[in-house]
Amino acid sequence: MIHSHTSRTFVAALLLGLASATTQAADAVAADTATAPVIAEQTAAPAQAAAPAATTALATESVANPYGLDALWKGGDIVAKATLAILLVMSVGSWYVLFTKLWEQTRLNRQGRRATETFWSAGAVKEAVETLDQSSAYRFIASAGAEATERHRGLHAHINLHEWTQVSIQRAIDKVQSRLQGGLAFLATVGSTAPFVGLFGTVWGIYHALTAIGIAGQASIDKVAGPVGEALIMTAIGLAVAVPAVLGYNWLVRRNKSALEQVRNFGSELHAVLLGAQATRPVEVPNQRRREQRATAAAA
Repeated sequence: MIHSHTSRTFVAALLLGLASATTQAADAVAADTATAPVIAEQTAAPAQAAAPAATTALATESVANPYGLDALWKGGDIVAKATLAILLVMSVGSWYVLFTKLWEQTRLNRQGRRATETFWSAGAVKEAVETLDQSSAYRFIASAGAEATERHRGLHAHINLHEWTQVSIQRAIDKVQSRLQGGLAFLATVGSTAPFVGLFGTVWGIYHALTAIGIAGQASIDKVAGPVGEALIMTAIGLAVAVPAVLGYNWLVRRNKSALEQVRNFGSELHAVLLGAQATRPVEVPNQRRREQRATAAAA
């Protein structure tokens, strides 16, 4: 009897253990099933967030800059476009003058070296003039001096030969100087006015910014950024045009002084040579020449 009761107790305990194990296994399976969607959602969320970010980045790269020079030209009115056109003309003209004047100065210096090598070694003034190039400024000055000594007659004979020759050479030098300095006034004008032209564009851009704020009724960044950017770009362009013009003007003026100093030295030496050559010519006395003409006429 006791053995039967013990067997029943053992079987009951075994059944209770199996039931408890089955319940725990079912609970674990249910917990895993409930956790799986949460993990899937957590895993999919970064992927879904990364996909829109990549799409936004691609869209940002494909959109053009709404505040660049192209937008400034397309969105600007007639005043803004005219201001940009004026600054462009000033810039192109400044660089053109800068390069042309530099080339002329270089050519004048080369002509001066050639005149030093060949002119003073000639036997006569006319021969010396022929050694120079036709387009040489030094030949122009030498020809003016030589012609002055030949034209020293008539009313010009009442002027002292020294003064007449000096005036003729100085006129030629002044013409060379005037041609060499041509265009420098344009550089000075651009250097002094370009910042103010850019400032005018700045003021006009700020005016548009205030107008956009008034129309929109609120000072949002999208209403102000465009006109203010336009104003800042105008200022930068004005300075970019003015600075090279001022630097180029000062540089060319300094080079002009050096080149013209050589021209003046050549003119001074030429003046002394012409006076010396004129002094060695035989002086013809007018009364003696008249007597010789009368004697010749009487003999005939």
